[in-house]
Amino acid sequence: MGIDSGGGGTPRGERMNTLIPSINALARRIGREVNLMEVCGTHTMTAFRSGLRQLLPRNVRLISGPGCPVCVTDTNYLDAAISLCRRPDVLVATFGDLLRVPGSESSLENERAAGADIRVVYSPTDAVALARENPDRKIVFLGVGFETTAPTVAASIVAASAAGLQNYFVLAAHKTMPHAMAALLQDQQIRIDGFICPGNVTVITGAAIYRFICEQYRIPCVVTGFEPVDMLKATAMLLTQIADGRAEVEIEYSRSVTDRGNAIAQKLLAEVFVECDAGWRGLGMIPRSGLTIRAKYAAFDAVPALGVQFEPAQPHPGCRCGDVLRGLITPPDCKLFGTACTPTNPFGPCMVSSEGTCAAYFKYERRRAA
Repeated sequence: MGIDSGGGGTPRGERMNTLIPSINALARRIGREVNLMEVCGTHTMTAFRSGLRQLLPRNVRLISGPGCPVCVTDTNYLDAAISLCRRPDVLVATFGDLLRVPGSESSLENERAAGADIRVVYSPTDAVALARENPDRKIVFLGVGFETTAPTVAASIVAASAAGLQNYFVLAAHKTMPHAMAALLQDQQIRIDGFICPGNVTVITGAAIYRFICEQYRIPCVVTGFEPVDMLKATAMLLTQIADGRAEVEIEYSRSVTDRGNAIAQKLLAEVFVECDAGWRGLGMIPRSGLTIRAKYAAFDAVPALGVQFEPAQPHPGCRCGDVLRGLITPPDCKLFGTACTPTNPFGPCMVSSEGTCAAYFKYERRRAA
C-alpha cells in the first residue's frame, strides 16, 4: 500500500469553503452511512470544540475511539498506584490527568487529601529530579501514555541509570495504538470505514505502522494534524479512498509526519521497553499492545522492585466508559452522563481527562444542543 502526503503541508493551505462541498459530493457518491473513527484525544477535543460534526453530511459520522491514554488505563492500575502512595516511604509523581480518575474505592486526589505525598509533574524528568532531591524516599512515576509519551519515560529511566539513582521507579502502563485499532475492527458490534490516525503518535512511529490495517482489513487510514481544517481534509481524503474502493495509508499531516518516523525516539523505546500484552478499558487484553520495561532496567520497574500487585478490579457498575471508548455508544447513551456523572463528580475517566470523550461532550456538545 502506498503512503501519500495528500498535499497537507499546512492547515492554512485548505479552506473550509472548498473542503465542505467536496465532502458533500463524496458523501453523495458513496451513498451510504460512513463511520470514521478518530483514535486521538486531541482530535476528539478539536471535533467537539469546533463543531466539526455539524459540518458533515448526515451519512458521514465521526466516532471517538480509544484515543485518551488516561481513559484506556485499567482500574487495577489505579488501584496499584493508590496502594503504592499509601506506603510511608513512597512519593508518587504523576501527570495531573490521573489525579481524579476513580479507582475501585478511592482516587489519587482523595489519597493526597488524606496525606499521601503525590506530586503533579510536567515531565518524567521532574520525577528524576525528585529522586535526586529525596534520596531517602522511593519516587514512583506513573508511566501512562501512548508512543508520544513513552520515549520521555524511557529517557528518564536511562538518565536515572546513568546517574546511579537507586530510588527512582516507573509503574509502566504504556499502550501502543495499531493493535488496538485492529482489535476494534474485529469487534462485530461496531463498523469502522476509516481511521483518522493520530499525528502526534505517528511523528514518533512513522506512518508505515498502519499499513497492515489497510492490507489485512481493507480499511483506509489518514494521519492527521490537529486543526479543524486538518480533520476536514483527512475526512475528504478518507471519503475519496472509500469512494474509489482503495485502502491506503495517507499522510495529511506531512508538515510533521514521515513514513519512517523519529529514529532516535524509536531507538530509545527499543532500548528500554519491550512489547507486551496489555489490558485496555473497554477492549480487554490486546496482544502486543503495551510496553513493559526490559529486564536490563528491571531495577527501575516498580512492579518487581517494589512488589506491586495488580488485583482484579471493576469500574463503577453504571459507568459505560468502556463502551464509549469502543465507539459503541455516545456519552448521552450512558444513564450516568450529566446527572450522577459530571466533571465535578466523575464516575469514570472519560469524564475526568482533558482528552476524554465524555468531558468533551459535556463541555461543548450539551451547550450546542441547548
